[in-house]
Amino acid sequence: MKRVGTAEPVRTAKRVGSKSGTGSATGRALKQESESESEAAPKSKPASKPKPTPKSKPKATQKSKPTPKAKPKPNAKPESHLAMVRRARRINRELAELYPYAHPELDFRNAFELLVATVLSAQTTDLRVNQTTPALFAAYPTPEDMAAAVPEEMEEIIRPTGFFRAKTKSLMGLSTALRDNFDGEVPDRLEDLVTLPGVGRKTANVVLGNAFGVPGITVDTHFGRLVRRWKWTDQEDPVKVEADVAAIFPKSEWTMLSHRVVFHGRRICHARKPACGACPIAPLCPSYGEGETDPEKARKLLKYEMGGRPGQRLSPPPDYPGAPAPALGAE
Repeated sequence: MKRVGTAEPVRTAKRVGSKSGTGSATGRALKQESESESEAAPKSKPASKPKPTPKSKPKATQKSKPTPKAKPKPNAKPESHLAMVRRARRINRELAELYPYAHPELDFRNAFELLVATVLSAQTTDLRVNQTTPALFAAYPTPEDMAAAVPEEMEEIIRPTGFFRAKTKSLMGLSTALRDNFDGEVPDRLEDLVTLPGVGRKTANVVLGNAFGVPGITVDTHFGRLVRRWKWTDQEDPVKVEADVAAIFPKSEWTMLSHRVVFHGRRICHARKPACGACPIAPLCPSYGEGETDPEKARKLLKYEMGGRPGQRLSPPPDYPGAPAPALGAE
């Protein structure tokens, strides 16, 4: 019994020991696996739970920036010369529809009167010239009459136009030149016109285009301002501006183009505050936004017939939609 009692515990112990040994190895393996799983579990938990802050920020940022979308996208490439020419010609067509009645805004009955009125228009309005010339032409209807004028008497007549002494000198000088060099007739060539005192290319082109039907581009302050805003040229010198614009349009368009651009500059595209919000060619203008863009406020800036007021001519053409300007002293 003792052997059996002692043997069985030994065998049992061995069996238990062998089982426990096997179990301990398996336990250690299971423990290691459980530890490895437990170590892996915490790492997978943060990845499985998305952080709200990083993902919500980009969405919030995209929604909170509508301004860049509202702004016009800058052109990736600068406008080509061909594209500019096409845009310029389209603007001319739009202006022709807007101002089918465009005309020179100086009252005249012949080439001499237009020449004199154009010289007087320097540094003043066409309206003031138109209010002054009836008395001037009543006193001096021909170049011969004006050349023989008493300077002080002429100065008094044209005083409302400003710079009346210098203008009197120019008018008497050009009248003398017409009398002595051109038989009292206004020449129809630019080369001859610019030889007259007080007459430059701008004045010469006005006379050629409107008294003789010779195409010409008139570069006054309005014309130069608008063609630079429209990016037809970046030149400041009138002669260079004239050359750049002449290269864009056929010669047959030069005179009427000048009238349309000047009309638009006086009525809508003003120097200090353009009425951008009331401008029909705004979609074609690369300078849109320099002036008032609110439509209601912009409409209040319109001038002459566009704003329901008289134009600058006392004797406008029959197709002019506005009212005639008032005579001197009747404003």
